[in-house]
Amino acid sequence: MRKWVMATASAACLFSTGCMAADRFVANNKVISRHDPALQIKLPDTFRYVGTDRFFLSQPKLGNTEQAELYAFADAPDRHHVRRYVWIQFEGYLPGHPELHMTYDSPRHAKIGGLDFYEDEGVGSDAHRQKPGSDGDHFYSLLAAHGYQRGDLAWVRLVHLLNASKRKELMIIYAESLAPTGATAAQLDEGGADRSKWPAIDEGLRRRAEQSISIAAAGR
Repeated sequence: MRKWVMATASAACLFSTGCMAADRFVANNKVISRHDPALQIKLPDTFRYVGTDRFFLSQPKLGNTEQAELYAFADAPDRHHVRRYVWIQFEGYLPGHPELHMTYDSPRHAKIGGLDFYEDEGVGSDAHRQKPGSDGDHFYSLLAAHGYQRGDLAWVRLVHLLNASKRKELMIIYAESLAPTGATAAQLDEGGADRSKWPAIDEGLRRRAEQSISIAAAGR
C-alpha cells in the first residue's frame, strides 16, 4: 500500500491564487476541478467547508517530489465533536522526477461517478501522530487550526489514478467518529479486543462513504 503522500497539476498553476480561483474552487458544498481530473465532488449539506492547503511533499535524498492540494470538510455539532470528515486531495509527481509512479495494492475497488477507485479502510486516533510535513500532518493541522478535534475514528480511503502513467491521482478520505460504536480505535485495530466487530462496522462505513460522495462531470 502506498504511503499517504500526494500531489497535482503544474507547480506554476498550483500555487497561483488566480489560477486556482479559475481552475479549482469550492461552491455550494462542491469541490469543482477544471483539470486533473475535470469533475465536481458534492458532499451532503451537513458538511462544512473547513479550508484548503497547497504544499510540496518530499522524499529522503530526492527533495521535493510531489505537490498536493487538499480540501477539508467536517460534519460536527460543535468543533469538539467531529462526527464525520471528508478529505479531498489532488496530487501528482513533479516533472523533475519522471521515474516515480504511484502504486497501490488494495484488492478492493469502488465505482463512484463512473470512476474506479482503489478502496481501503482502517481506524485512527489523536494518538496516531503524523509524520511532520506529510499530507496527513497538513490535513490534521488544518482541522486543528480551525478548532476541530477528531478523536477516535474509522476511515475509508478512495484513490483514483488518472491514467496509465500512474503519476497523478485523486484521493478522497471519508471518516466517521467511533463514539457511536462504543469501541476505541485501539480495540478495533488488528489485535484489538473488539477486532471481531470490525467487519460489520467496516461494511456500513464503506456503504455510507460511497453514498455520501457524489461525483459528476464539471459544470453539471
